Amino acid sequence: MTYVRLADFERAARDALPGQIWDFLAGGSGTEASLAANRTALEQTFVVPRVLRDLTESGTGADVLGKRAALPMGVAPIAYQRLFHPGGELAAARAARDAGVPYVICTMSSVPLEEIAAVGGRPWFQLYWLRDQKRSLELVRRAEDSGCEAIVFTVDVPWMGRRLRDMRNGFALPEWVTAANFASSAAAHRRTRGVSAVADHTAREFAPANWDSVAAVCARTNLPVVLKGILAVEDARRAVEAGVSGIVVSNHGGRQLDGAVPGTEVLGEIAAAIGGGCQVLMDGGIRSGGDILKAIALGASAVLVGRPVMWGLATAGQDGVRQVLELLAAELRDAMGLAGCESVHAAGQLRTRRPRYG
Repeated sequence: MTYVRLADFERAARDALPGQIWDFLAGGSGTEASLAANRTALEQTFVVPRVLRDLTESGTGADVLGKRAALPMGVAPIAYQRLFHPGGELAAARAARDAGVPYVICTMSSVPLEEIAAVGGRPWFQLYWLRDQKRSLELVRRAEDSGCEAIVFTVDVPWMGRRLRDMRNGFALPEWVTAANFASSAAAHRRTRGVSAVADHTAREFAPANWDSVAAVCARTNLPVVLKGILAVEDARRAVEAGVSGIVVSNHGGRQLDGAVPGTEVLGEIAAAIGGGCQVLMDGGIRSGGDILKAIALGASAVLVGRPVMWGLATAGQDGVRQVLELLAAELRDAMGLAGCESVHAAGQLRTRRPRYG
């Protein structure tokens, strides 16, 4: 098969994965209104291109948390990647390293964080707040000791949203996949009709975070701290006051509050409100290099891409992830050039419109 757009990888991944595992990856919470809205919001955003610009030395490199990346993007944290391919997180991290973009290691990874960080490149660590605060801060220490470059603190999961596909499937982890950063993940393997075992496991482990939790993480590490899951201007401003290095404008890929606004809808407002107080990233619904351009034009410094990377992983392991990242890079170069942008900075100066048709 010739893969000329990310939707081609999506179809291939759906064919490759068992139905319950596909639902775990593809599904959202509730009626999946926010999941669908992430795509709709991007599809209804248009850029106003410039012309007659000098593109002789154009490039897609970007400053992401103080270091240069080949693209204004990173690989978003996704749990249990060995569900999608035996190579799991190691395969995806190697492809991200080779592509020159950050790879965000998930707290719920199926390979220990130290092994993933040892791949090299630009590993970041995503943190969920645990019932045992000492264990949360121990994960931060492990990430720092392993060479991770940032802590991405996910703050929109006091508990897991109601993911109805997983509940209908009675989804549980197969025996060969574990929460590798935990002493035990037995609850995640216990199949019960009408219950997501993964949600049951996280309910036992996770606790609601608060601003004191953010302060504790910032005090524990010298690494840049990024808060993931910000949608309100008030929370963005408070994040800046807390001294974080970045925020990710995100509704968790439509997997937490069903009905939460898409990040695209509030990205520009948030970027304007904090006025460069910290770096602004965005995730949710990115399906092409053109979508990355739109996010940059709306005010993001970079984006995180999740599900499409897993489609590549499910399709062909590390090589599939490589192809996904190469396709995104090619699409972004094309979109930037056609929009008259010689750099990511220039892309950030583009105007956008939300016309209503039909």
